[in-house]
Amino acid sequence: MGKLRVAVAAGMLGAAGMLALPVVAQAAPGVPCSAAAAACIDLSANTSWLMSNGNVTYGGVPITTGKPGYETPPGTFHVTYKDIDHWSNAYDAPMPYSVFFTDTGIAFHEGSLSQQSHGCVHLSQAAAQTYYNALHPGDVVEVVP
Repeated sequence: MGKLRVAVAAGMLGAAGMLALPVVAQAAPGVPCSAAAAACIDLSANTSWLMSNGNVTYGGVPITTGKPGYETPPGTFHVTYKDIDHWSNAYDAPMPYSVFFTDTGIAFHEGSLSQQSHGCVHLSQAAAQTYYNALHPGDVVEVVP
């Protein structure tokens, strides 16, 4: 009975007086991210989606991610900045339509869909342009293993 009193004290009773448990918002079926994600990356399926309020707005699209030793990190991140014409000094390579979402330089960008990256998420040119236009600093990016 002690736990019920805590629930009542915390205001967790619904309109019918029944215990109302918090609901975790789920995304569209088949998408492994939460409804909070603006972009979802499924590393095991090599697929990504753009989302709004748990609904898919674009995708799934094919992606390539980090090769061994340069794995794309799983977790929840936020878009930090965008650069339409970024050049990687570290790898002496272009990264068109870059949307950065980690503090270690990991980004969505146009790149090869047949070769793995140094941690970034490669998209086709059309998908990279769409992601660049749709995502904004602060948007949530979820990366699932």
